[in-house]
Amino acid sequence: MPQPTETASVKKYSAGLRIWHWSNYLVISGLLSTILFLRVIINMRGLFPKMQQVLQEQGISATEQQLRGVGRLVSHRIWDWHIYLGVALSILLGWRIITELVQPAVQSFRARLRQANQAPAAGAGFRLRKSAAVKYSYLVFYLLLTVMVATGLLLVYADDVQALHEMEHFIKDIHSLNMYLILAFIVVHIVGVVWAELHKDRGITSDMLHGGQATDQE
Repeated sequence: MPQPTETASVKKYSAGLRIWHWSNYLVISGLLSTILFLRVIINMRGLFPKMQQVLQEQGISATEQQLRGVGRLVSHRIWDWHIYLGVALSILLGWRIITELVQPAVQSFRARLRQANQAPAAGAGFRLRKSAAVKYSYLVFYLLLTVMVATGLLLVYADDVQALHEMEHFIKDIHSLNMYLILAFIVVHIVGVVWAELHKDRGITSDMLHGGQATDQE
């Protein structure tokens, strides 16, 4: 009697993609936290009067210039962490590219995008169009991520390369704008996931943790 053929099964999301997803989340959160910390929590310009008041109560006199020197030390340390996290983000971007190339075809982003672009069956038109829009939004996110990494690395070396130093202000503007676009994407993404979990597409978060329901790979 012929033996039944076995098919290898793979999860919806590979382990490499899941590790990238949550690591990327942590690193981007860290990057945004450094910006929040610098611009809001320890806004040195706003803290100077309070710092002078506290020092005067202790019988210590400090000029604003002296306090600025202390502020620069704090800012530089936080920016160092921002750079470290930026380098980690660039490594994760490379990880994502390698994952896309080596993981099974059915788990790849291009396969899911191709599936979302298929002609919709009767009654499934809106769902597939929504799926395609979501997949293309991820494509935009990958592009934003690439621009963020590229401009960040250029800014790191802007003081050492004359040509980059001359364009530093322009590069910094692109980097800052890109940060806001990524932040907007994250907000929309989280709202979309919560909405989906509360309605017809439950299990999205669980799938990204455990891999999702296994599918047969031919």
